[in-house]
Order: sequence, then structure tokens, then C-alpha cells
Amino acid sequence: MLREINFDGIIGPSHNYAGLSHGNLAATRNAGGTSAPRAAALQGLAKMRANLALGLVQGILLPHRRPDHGWLATLATDYASAPAHLQAQALSASAMWAANAATVSPAPDTADGRCHLTVANLVTMPHRSHEWPQTLAQLRLAFADPAFMVHGPIPAPFGDEGAANHMRLAPAHDAPGVEVFVYGERGGPFPARQHRQASTSIAGHHRLSPGATIFAQQSEAAIAAGAFHNDVVAVANEAVLFAHEQAFEHRDPFHAELRAALPAVEIVEVPAARVSLADAIASYLFNAQLVTLPGGGMALILPTEARDTPAVWGWLQELVAGNGPIRRLEVVDVRESMANGGGPACLRLRVVADPATIDPRFLVDEAKLAAIEAVVGEHWPEHIAPDAIGDPALIATIERGHRALLEALDLVGLIDN
Repeated sequence: MLREINFDGIIGPSHNYAGLSHGNLAATRNAGGTSAPRAAALQGLAKMRANLALGLVQGILLPHRRPDHGWLATLATDYASAPAHLQAQALSASAMWAANAATVSPAPDTADGRCHLTVANLVTMPHRSHEWPQTLAQLRLAFADPAFMVHGPIPAPFGDEGAANHMRLAPAHDAPGVEVFVYGERGGPFPARQHRQASTSIAGHHRLSPGATIFAQQSEAAIAAGAFHNDVVAVANEAVLFAHEQAFEHRDPFHAELRAALPAVEIVEVPAARVSLADAIASYLFNAQLVTLPGGGMALILPTEARDTPAVWGWLQELVAGNGPIRRLEVVDVRESMANGGGPACLRLRVVADPATIDPRFLVDEAKLAAIEAVVGEHWPEHIAPDAIGDPALIATIERGHRALLEALDLVGLIDN
């Protein structure tokens, strides 16, 4: 039985505020702050527990080995000798944002009836460009069943940032759907991270029907305002598109193409006159998880920042009071992730599949979440100050914590990948 499964990235012990992501306003605004890796990971795990309570199927992706000594070796240096900027890039915990792990096309959409996953190359940002080998190792382990086809990355220089720039709309998760690939061209002072060629290549590898595949340009104004990924201004679930009025560069033609491909689509658009791009991005209104509840209806899983932004919360109250498809709001505290530029949707990769075909080590229940929390409580640093990243004692703590987690989950073999 096909189900939607949210695979959340466990926030790693090296979570820190180095401000490495140009165009991510929250990350650059909080650069140089003191992070709280233990609190960050516990917040992420609490979000997963809340998803389980809603009746959703929950999976995990593991933090990467940090520092990435292998990557530093390719630069002819080691962690102790590397300049501070390379230390920060080698220590980054950004793999926690699993929405950037891969692009996923479920079996009902593909010509061969398999679920296809393409690992994202993330070449635009140096600190993320070395994530894909460890991500690929996890994907090949978690999705080793013949029901899946896992692809390597699209080659540079064609930037691909994964599911954060991809949406799927369908009458139901297990029905054939329409896949929307959102690419960027310009973004004022900020880079457009998703290349159209990367998107078209992924669609080809996934064997998608051209008649059920749409390529839409992200709004230049949205990128310039800080929407570095499409999922900061739009999210889709089943036949519902929830988006800001200024999310897409050619809004009307895109809406028309989507309605032609999926006549049942319902577009819920937030007017710019009610919620500005600035408020939408600061609150991460659209970086919510839009999910179908087992009992029917849809819920938005939102960060506390959405509730704390008056224009956003006021509009949402009107939304759920109406007769639309979104009837429930669930607020979660992921402040540590938000401070580094990632909301609830950034933390998860959506996969429609039969849970029985997935390596069970990557699926969680209450007991497994409790075991992970115990490891985090014992091994994750309480704080990381910006001047501490060169401290050998901190690095030793981070490496011990990572190994302890993999041992607890019987995944220690990933250390060698």
C-alpha cells in the first residue's frame, strides 16, 4: 500500500551559525551567533513525534560525518590546518534539511512503475556541494528494494537543490500525478540555485510523461526577497497548491498549464496585499508541511514564527474558517532550524511508497524516537559558539556523538561511506 512518508533529517551535533548560505536571509542574519545543537535536534525529534501523533508515517535521514575530512583532503588540507572558512564549510550540519537531499517521483508517475530518486548535487554553495556522496549512500541503503531506482547527481555546473524546488500534485498520493519542477534564472543580488537543465534531466531520468510534467520559473522578485528555494513561497499536497501570489514569474500561464494537466487542482493563493513577500519569508508560512490526515482533510504544520506574525496568522485563521481544503493548523517549535534558514518543510523529504519496501532502520516509532533522544541528550553539544569551531575537544565530541547515533540505529557502516 502506497503511503506518503516524511523522512526528516536528524539535526547533527555540529549545528552552528556560520552564515554560509548567501541569499538565505535568516542564516546570514544570525551568522556569528551561538547555536544550541542539542535543543535543535530535540526540536526536530519533537516535530517527528507530532507527525506520528497525527497518524503519519515518519522516517529519518542521518546527519553526515562532520567535519568532512575527505572533502578537506581533496583541497590538500586537514581540519586543524584549514582556514576558518573551510573549517566552517567542512563542519556544516546543513544536510539536516532533507528537502534538499533528492528529487522524488513516485511509482504512479513513472513509465517503469518504480519510485525514482535523484540525489541533489547542491553545487551552488560550497558547504553543501560535498553532501551528496553521504546522502547517496543513505538513499541507496534505505531504498535498496527493487521498487526504487536511485540516481546519482546531475553533473555540475547545473545546480540541483532537490525536492525544495519540486512539487507533485495528484488526486491522491497513490494516483498518477503532475510533477512541477521550479527553476530560477535571476534573483537580484542572490543566486538562482535550481537550473532548468537540471530539472529537465531529472524528469528524463525519472521517465516522466511530458504531458504530466511542468517546468515553471520561480519569481525573480521572490528570490531577491530571500526565497532561495521554491518551498519558501509554495507547497503542494495531493490536488492542492498553496502559494504566494508572487511565487512564480509567469503566474497566469503556469496556473493555466497546471489546470489543463490536472483539472481537479485547487489553487489556494495568498494575496500579496494581505501577506507581503517579506512576511511570508520571515514567517516561513509556505515552508510548512501540507499533509493529508488519515481521517481526511489537510493540515498545515507551521513554525511558531507563522503564529507570531500578525498578518500571516490573521490570514490563516480566515483560511481554516472557510470551506477550503486546509482546515487544521499545527504549530511546531523548530526555532534553531529557523534561525539557520530552514522551517518544517526544509527538514523533510517526502516519499510516496509502500513502507514495507523501505529499510526499517530508516523508519521510526515512539520507541525509536526515544532512543535517538537519549543519544542526543548524552552526546550533542549544548552550545557551539562561533569561535569554538577550531577547538579539538569540540570536534571530538561531535565525532563521538555521530558514531553513537549510528551505533544506536545499527547503521555504523555508513561511517565508511
